[in-house]
Amino acid sequence: MSAAGHGTDMNVLPASALSFMRVVGKLKELKRTGWVHRGVAKPESVSDHMYRMAMCSFLITDPTLDRSRIMKLAMVHDLAEALAGDIAPFQKVSKEDKRRLEEEGLDKICATIGSDPIALEIKKLWYEYEDCTSEEARVVKDLDKLEMIVQADDYEKGQGLDLGEFFESTEGCFTTPQVQSWDKELREQRAARRQEAKPSNQPPATTSDSCTKTSVEKGAARGDTGTCDPSPDP
Repeated sequence: MSAAGHGTDMNVLPASALSFMRVVGKLKELKRTGWVHRGVAKPESVSDHMYRMAMCSFLITDPTLDRSRIMKLAMVHDLAEALAGDIAPFQKVSKEDKRRLEEEGLDKICATIGSDPIALEIKKLWYEYEDCTSEEARVVKDLDKLEMIVQADDYEKGQGLDLGEFFESTEGCFTTPQVQSWDKELREQRAARRQEAKPSNQPPATTSDSCTKTSVEKGAARGDTGTCDPSPDP
C-alpha cells in the first residue's frame, strides 16, 4: 500500500470507504435536473432513478444476458454526476464538454477508493455503458429511458402534469424486446388513463401525441445517429 492509500489488491482502508460513501451519497441529494426545470414537486434524486433501474435488472429474463452485470451497470451509469452534476440537454452543454466533466468526476470519485482493482472495475463499467459496448449496456440504455417515462407517468398521475414530451422523445427508441413490451404496455395504460379523463365528446387519445412521425424523423429530432445514444435526461 502506497502512502497515497492506493494498492494493487482489493483491500479498502476504512477512511477510503467512508470517503467513497460520502461522495456517492451526494447522488441522494442531487435532484434530477429536468424534473426541477419542469416544476415537478418533490422531484426524484439521481440515486432514486438509479435504484429503480437496478431493481429492473431482476426482471430481465433473456438467458444470454448477465443480469448481475446489468445491475452493476445500472448502479454505475450516473455515478459521475455526484461531482459533475446532472447535465440536461436544455442546458446546451456540448456532448464533448459533458463527457469531459463526467470523466473528470469519475476519476475523482474512483480516486477516493484506494483500491486500483475496484476503481478500475467501476471505470470499465461506466465506459461500457457510455460507449454501449455490450448487449448488457444496451439493455441498461433502454432501462434508463424506460425508468424515465415511468417516472413521468407517475408525476402526471400524481401531480396533474403533462409530460408528453418525454413519451414523444423516446417513442421508437427501445431496442430490446422485453423493454419494448414494457414501453408498449406503459403507453397503452397512459392512453387509457388520458382517455378516461377527457370529456366524452373528444376523440380517443393515442399512445403518443407524435404518432404521425416516423421513427427516423423522431430520431433526427433527438439528434440520434443510429448508435446507442443516451436518453434525453429529464
